[in-house]
Amino acid sequence: MPNHYSGHWLLLAINPIREIVYYLDSLGNDWTTYPDMNVLIDTVLQAFRAQRDIQTSRRGANSITWIKVACPQQRNQIDCGYFMLRFMRDTLALGRLKIPTDYFDEFKCAFYTKDQVDEIKEEWCQFMIKLNVCS
Repeated sequence: MPNHYSGHWLLLAINPIREIVYYLDSLGNDWTTYPDMNVLIDTVLQAFRAQRDIQTSRRGANSITWIKVACPQQRNQIDCGYFMLRFMRDTLALGRLKIPTDYFDEFKCAFYTKDQVDEIKEEWCQFMIKLNVCS
């Protein structure tokens, strides 16, 4: 679930059954940096439980487990959206149900190179062109 908070994009992967949220933040912030995020996730989990007619959380209210994923970090204040897209692409490309806390070995690095960021920019542009959004 892409999340935009105060001008910053980050990626949340939610396991609603186990009430676990993996968060990938290219600025390296703790989830508590974004105070409204807990309310958002609680709302998502409530909707999930309501849709499946689950009355209450198995573990009780406010029992969400937050797992910070050690993902590549951005070196500026403007590329967070591209990082979020890259995190999403990497996660989906591997087809795994669990995100390791040290990120994926196949994509592990401290920072994305300019070429890696440019690659996701190009992929996004090609995707938008295929959707015919720009005409």
